[in-house]
Amino acid sequence: MAKDSAMRNNIWKWLVLLLLAAVSVHVTNPPKDKVRLGLDLKGGTSFTLGVDEEKLRENILAENPALTNDLAAVDRKIEETLRDCDENIVSVIRRRVDAMGTNEPVIQSLPKKHQLIVQLPGADEKLRKEAKARLQSMAYLEFRLTHPKEEHRVSQILDRDVAPEGYMRKGAGYARLPNYAEIAQTPGFAARLASFQTTDDRYRFMLEDNKDGTYIPHFVSRNVELDGSNLESAAWERDALKGGFQVKFRLDSEGGKKFSALTRNYKAGGPKNKTARGRSLAIILDDTLISAPIIQSEIGAEGVITGRFTIDEAKQLASDLNAGALPAPLKILAETSVAPTVGDDAIRSGIWAASIGFLLVAIFMFIYYWRTGLVADIALFLDIALLPTALVIVANILGVFAQDPSMGGGASLTLPVLTMPGIAGLVLTLGMAVDANVLIFERIREEFKNGVVAGKAIANGYGRAFTAILDSNLTTIITGVILFVVGTGPVRGFAITLTAGVVISMFTAVVVTRLVFDHAVDPERVKPFRMLQVFKNPNYDFMRVGRKTLVVSAAIIAVSLAVFFIRLAVNPASVLAVDLTGGTSIVYDLSQDEAKQPPVGDIRSTLDPFDNATVIQYQRGVGNTTLLVKTGESAESAKGREVENRDVGAHVTKLLQEKFPEAEIVPASVEEVGSMVGADLKKSGTKAVLFSLVAILVYVGFRFKFGFGLGGIVALAHDALISLGLFSLCGRQVSLIVVTALLTIIGYSINDTVVVFDRIRERLSRDKRADFATVCNKALNECLGRTVITSLTTFFAVLALFCFGDGSIYDFALTMLIGVVAGTYSSMFIATPVMFWWYKAKRPDFEEEDGKKNA
Repeated sequence: MAKDSAMRNNIWKWLVLLLLAAVSVHVTNPPKDKVRLGLDLKGGTSFTLGVDEEKLRENILAENPALTNDLAAVDRKIEETLRDCDENIVSVIRRRVDAMGTNEPVIQSLPKKHQLIVQLPGADEKLRKEAKARLQSMAYLEFRLTHPKEEHRVSQILDRDVAPEGYMRKGAGYARLPNYAEIAQTPGFAARLASFQTTDDRYRFMLEDNKDGTYIPHFVSRNVELDGSNLESAAWERDALKGGFQVKFRLDSEGGKKFSALTRNYKAGGPKNKTARGRSLAIILDDTLISAPIIQSEIGAEGVITGRFTIDEAKQLASDLNAGALPAPLKILAETSVAPTVGDDAIRSGIWAASIGFLLVAIFMFIYYWRTGLVADIALFLDIALLPTALVIVANILGVFAQDPSMGGGASLTLPVLTMPGIAGLVLTLGMAVDANVLIFERIREEFKNGVVAGKAIANGYGRAFTAILDSNLTTIITGVILFVVGTGPVRGFAITLTAGVVISMFTAVVVTRLVFDHAVDPERVKPFRMLQVFKNPNYDFMRVGRKTLVVSAAIIAVSLAVFFIRLAVNPASVLAVDLTGGTSIVYDLSQDEAKQPPVGDIRSTLDPFDNATVIQYQRGVGNTTLLVKTGESAESAKGREVENRDVGAHVTKLLQEKFPEAEIVPASVEEVGSMVGADLKKSGTKAVLFSLVAILVYVGFRFKFGFGLGGIVALAHDALISLGLFSLCGRQVSLIVVTALLTIIGYSINDTVVVFDRIRERLSRDKRADFATVCNKALNECLGRTVITSLTTFFAVLALFCFGDGSIYDFALTMLIGVVAGTYSSMFIATPVMFWWYKAKRPDFEEEDGKKNA
């Protein structure tokens, strides 16, 4: 009868379970259409773009020399240009990307003003280079007249043998000096070049690239006769007369009238040009003079742009003109390229790590808890089966805090993009998923010891464990929310996976396993469930050794952080990854024959002329060796601007491949981060850590008392600092994914501490006469088994990730391994002793506080 009653009462729980399962099937079937992979898993290129305000300022000054000493006016023009420009920028970039024919590109604005991200899945090296050029091209087309006496003025300056800054005289024009790239980056260069040898402010000096190493001078009107806003279409074609390629364009009706009047007026003998020679019409694209043909006759709505183009250049120009002009110049703030093979390897590694992590946890739970452990294993299986539903729900909820289309949300049933950190989050949740089950089982064990029957033991076990389960998991969820709000891209994918795993594991542990017990266990059973017990009646005096353990921990932290900060001061690149410092990081696949792998010293001597602070490391994993090369140079640095196409990664690769051909060096991934993005990521990482600590302090202080919150925060600071210090001592570089691991440690390690604090609060209400030290010691001893077991299951999962992960996932797993051990230690030897000393060994009065709340 009891079981029939339980069945009737639990019908709604079964219905909820079936509904969640149905949603999981729907959102993942068929998998190849529903599971979207991030660039780090399927390969491709990602660009972070931002408005180049420095270049915009230079362009404004070059066009308006009268504003040189009026910086406020320049700022107003910049503000006017950038006002409400973001939607226009995204629209133009989307048309350009669509014209490149990439599959499922992602283009979205970033929270920071005038920045956007462009992801090109599956992009090869050729497409990457094309995209890099096209995304930064403004495609701002202008038609301007040259000076009416241009030939005479040009002859004058050539006869005087004077050259503009950065150039030297060559033939009928100029050639760039060897250090031109460096000179061109000096402040005010564009304005100085525009005013070279000009005596009339209505005109500016410009140079036309003759494509043979020489540049032909022109004096061009500052007045724009016609611009690209009247352009209707553009197409590339072969120049039948001169050979080569040109771009044919068509103007709209208004533009056709303007162009017709312009060419009619300034052709030879035209109404505004009585000479026998037509005026030259300068065709300017992105403030660069493409060509300056002589107006031979009246031209209507159609014309051609000639500029000695190659076929690729002509195709690109036509495509960019059709896409429209950008309202402001853009620059690449960060770039990441991943070879498809790297993604395949990551997926295989992730599957192996998840499978082995699942098996290790499942086998351990079965061995330790026997048949009860099978119930936990059922819940563990359901965690994976129901995770898609949880991902969709969590993505929609977190989407309220920060919009990110790639991460789902918006009341849709779309799964978030799966990334490498997302896989790491999945594996981690497998280890954390049984925490609640262990807490419940240990409570049930205690109830059996008190002589109650199975039905009562199960009910009491779930009831008394629920508060600790809720408190401990909410702290992890708080960390997940902060990670999502502060982080970007892959970090958000990790935050969603971690949070979804915690949410669904709470449901299966509290609801599903209870259903199994209700229908599979005789409520009148007297015999306790069969379970192993590592610690039988432990009676350790934790409070007595608290001071010693705190001193030992402080010493380890002081030494490891001292080494970290010394290395940071000497060479920041040796301890911080490029996503925190700026620069370029390249991971190379190479010959696995060690005899063919060049010594680090030889690699350094090859790269020293480019950057003598380059970090070079061989990263040896299980059956695979990769080479990491990290330089502080990027496209925006002085040396980075001098290399071909400002492509630092390609330049470093070329140097290594030419010097060590036998090593078979091939770039697997390239990450380039500008200093501004690096500073932003460093700031956001610091904020995330501080926000997490404050949020947890507030929550634990609210749920318990301030002293408990203080003890928890000191323990978390201990875990984070000792993990950071020991990780750095291993010779690894701190990156954003390591900061993510530190935040995860903060959210995870507080779990044990909250469980201990919950037991202390419970004992304080039961043991009215015991002194505070005795209460604390009893609570710690009662939680000892649970603490060790939950740490072991998480350790097993992270160990699998450590063994099969590489690159950033390896760093994440290594940090987590240290953090899991540190967190287990701190919940026993740091958090409770600190809380104990705060109250000066006197019992805090929860009863009085509860009485005030109930009054």
